[in-house]
Amino acid sequence: MASVKKDDRLTSSQSFMCVGFAGIFSKTVTSPLEVVKIKSQVGTFHCKRGFWQSFLLIYQNEGLRGFWKGNLASCLRLFPYTAVHLTTYRKIVHLHMDELGSISQWRAILAGGLAGFAAAMMTYPLEVAETRLIVQSCRHPTYVGVVHTLSNIYRNEGLPALYRGFSLTLLGAFPFSIGCYAVYMNLDRLWQEPPFRFTPLQNFINGCLAAGVAQTLSYPFETVKRKMQAQSGRLPHFGGVDVHFSGMIDCFVQVVKSKGILSLWNGLTANTIKIVPYFGLLFTCFEMCKQGCLYRNGYIVSPLSYRLAPGVDQSLGPSELQEAKRYLKNRSFGSGESSLGNRW
Repeated sequence: MASVKKDDRLTSSQSFMCVGFAGIFSKTVTSPLEVVKIKSQVGTFHCKRGFWQSFLLIYQNEGLRGFWKGNLASCLRLFPYTAVHLTTYRKIVHLHMDELGSISQWRAILAGGLAGFAAAMMTYPLEVAETRLIVQSCRHPTYVGVVHTLSNIYRNEGLPALYRGFSLTLLGAFPFSIGCYAVYMNLDRLWQEPPFRFTPLQNFINGCLAAGVAQTLSYPFETVKRKMQAQSGRLPHFGGVDVHFSGMIDCFVQVVKSKGILSLWNGLTANTIKIVPYFGLLFTCFEMCKQGCLYRNGYIVSPLSYRLAPGVDQSLGPSELQEAKRYLKNRSFGSGESSLGNRW
């Protein structure tokens, strides 16, 4: 999947905050598409008439706020997910590096998959809360807020309900990783040049293409997962799910039997349309935050451009650069005192 590139001129906390803020902004802006996608996957009545009519029905029944249901839970999930994912990924990569500090692409993808699994396990209850909040009606809500959703599910349905469908996260990771690998292995053929010559625009297209292929391959697993998250005997209409089932396998069977195999890709249109604006906003917002941090650290002359500060060694880390500045400042101050003393 497309991801922002690491810049050693940022501190760890700055990188984390830039990624988090960019993720929150892009998720919030594209939330209407996410709402339509999840409602289509669950099978609520809003999405029976197709993609465009879904927006109209949601607006008529729930108003504008209906397009941002569950967005808070989705945004809250970003920070712990990113922290756990980065920490786990670095540890796994460090274990599999050779003597020269390199790692094969297969192992890097595997490390990314395992890190994603660990992060998903830590934050999965928030994903369940997001689904429940999106599927319910704004006019007759069962849940009020993220905390109330989590506590209500735990109290009425038990801890297993907060992890219902989690096994599909692991199963869906395999086709997702295969899709990413297949795209990145053929990029040189697509552009007819080696990867190190790719422009930022090419890298952005590559990321969107990889995300599109990977998400399409793993989409049936996510559809069943969303149905399992939404279904509950304690909710009106069993949570709004369009089929009733007793477990993961039975859910696949019932969906294919009653709706057809293509219904496993319900909501794919909204998901595909969402990819380009989501990653575009993610990269743009990240770069804007990054420019502000680089300006604050002293690497560039303005937070509005990447024009490098004259005389600054860009290879130094933030702490090393500040130490060098203090050294030069003290040195110039000392030489000034010395020349003053000599004059007297």
